[in-house]
Amino acid sequence: MFFILSKVFWLLAQPASIVLLLMLAGLAALWTGRRRLAGWAVLGGVLVQTLVGFTSFGYVLLQPLENRFPLPSPPPERVEAIILLGGATLARPSTARQLAELNDAGDRLATTLWLAKRYPEARIVLSGGGGLLSDDETESEAVTMERFLVMQGIAADRLLLEGQSRNTDENAELTGTLLEGIGGPVVLVTSAFHMPRSVGLFRKQGTEVIPWPTDYRTTGREWFGPDLANPVQNLNVTTVAIKEWIGLAVYHWTGRTTELLPGPAGE
Repeated sequence: MFFILSKVFWLLAQPASIVLLLMLAGLAALWTGRRRLAGWAVLGGVLVQTLVGFTSFGYVLLQPLENRFPLPSPPPERVEAIILLGGATLARPSTARQLAELNDAGDRLATTLWLAKRYPEARIVLSGGGGLLSDDETESEAVTMERFLVMQGIAADRLLLEGQSRNTDENAELTGTLLEGIGGPVVLVTSAFHMPRSVGLFRKQGTEVIPWPTDYRTTGREWFGPDLANPVQNLNVTTVAIKEWIGLAVYHWTGRTTELLPGPAGE
């Protein structure tokens, strides 16, 4: 139920949906002769679209999440397991064409591939089922990620697949069983903005990980101001940032994490 509610909520709460709802409200108000209300609704839609599409608002929101966990320095000398969280592939074309089509978070797979070669004895846990509400017959993301790594020369017997999880909470819960019997350092690979929530969930499950953030979207030195060069990218970054902050809050309030903004151990 939590999974379905979260998907429905985000369908309505994402910035593009808010703009659409404000425009529809304006049209409805205009149709019923409430011109002042229609004007306010249209103005609200314009302001929201301007903020999320034509300013650096999203980058400013995302920056503290990406800066929360630095890359390991120095890197560990030994790693027993590498956990890769799903979210880096396109389910429908990957399944239909039996390839591994990557999305904006494809750096997760590239980083895992690099780590797999740096630590050739480490097992690699691929965690990702399906995150779609529709009942499309797509393969689990774990299978897609396996295909990518095998195509890049990683031995299949190093890979452990967890293909049932639909969100990060289930990633953390279901990978725990695959890690039984694996001692020593465990590296977690996911997008930098997603690392605080991921670490918090793994800690709640009793799994201590070494965060290895990747897929950075910000420079680390962002300031708020106009940004007219790429409104589509700005909208995407803002959408990701708002979703992640909401996820942090909801997971904390529902007891799935013990900290609102998890950070490095000892802080």
